[in-house]
Amino acid sequence: MKHANIAFFIPHNGCQNQCSFCNQRSIVGQQAQPAPQQITETLLEAAKQMGDRAREAEVAFFGGSFTAIDLQYQEQLLLAAFPFIRKGLFRGIRISTRPDAISPEILQRLKAFGVTAIELGAQSMNDRVLNLNQRGHTARDVENAARLIKEYGFSLGLQMMTGLYGSSLADDWSTARSFVLLRPDTVRIYPTVVMKHTPLAALYESGVYQPLDVTASVELCAQLLQLFERNHIPVIRLGLHDSPQLRRDMLAGGFHPAFRELCESSIFLQRLTQRLNREKVPAGRILVSVFPKELSIAIGQKKSNLLALARNGYSAKVEADPSLAPGQFRVKSMME
Repeated sequence: MKHANIAFFIPHNGCQNQCSFCNQRSIVGQQAQPAPQQITETLLEAAKQMGDRAREAEVAFFGGSFTAIDLQYQEQLLLAAFPFIRKGLFRGIRISTRPDAISPEILQRLKAFGVTAIELGAQSMNDRVLNLNQRGHTARDVENAARLIKEYGFSLGLQMMTGLYGSSLADDWSTARSFVLLRPDTVRIYPTVVMKHTPLAALYESGVYQPLDVTASVELCAQLLQLFERNHIPVIRLGLHDSPQLRRDMLAGGFHPAFRELCESSIFLQRLTQRLNREKVPAGRILVSVFPKELSIAIGQKKSNLLALARNGYSAKVEADPSLAPGQFRVKSMME
């Protein structure tokens, strides 16, 4: 089953400083902090609607630094969710937090309240980039927190951002490779998006900073996705969630509502092109057969893959084939 969660957002709560890129209320489209009663009511409804599928889903607290929020409120949220975990209605509790807000004492408390997965907003493993973006922690903090989280038996998630202010492509690749060495259970990749009312917006509007656009972000993130897949590390999110508030307040950057599909389509085109070259398939009409659920990925957004093939002399027809497994495809020439 795909990664699934019932997410609650605590925008900016527990954040000790203003990161250059962050406007959580616009990104998640939420202003208020959730009340414990809201947690209970939402989970009751989710358990009812999802049925047996709920047992594979997690209750998740995102959008702030969970372990740095007021302890009383933190425990109220966990106490609202924990009965559902204890009864086996959901698989566990997932939280996101800062790398410098992890300690043995914190981890012991989280375990007592049913937390099973912890994601660290690392963003970069380059101290210069972290400092430029006002993160307030170091790469060593990420390494130390990741080690503790795994030692205490939690599932470890790491979050990275591509195209940050002051970061180069080489820096982004270095961050990804550092993640691989930390052996997380999951990874999220977020291309940087410039939001209004942030320090990054001022840098962008003054011409000091230019983010990667969608095309450049797709090219990079498609390669990073393959890096993590080769190392058997699931990428459970690729690109920001779409919302009206995000579209309203976004100035520039690598946002697309179907960003992951763009990356997967790019990867498919690369694999298909390599096979055409390897098997010396002549230009002309070809038939490409794919796993049914990957039909749109093979065709590409607005038929982008078909158009790219046409530029290389191939007139491609793509069909679904139920006999193929995910990731498999066949290609044959249809030359008369």
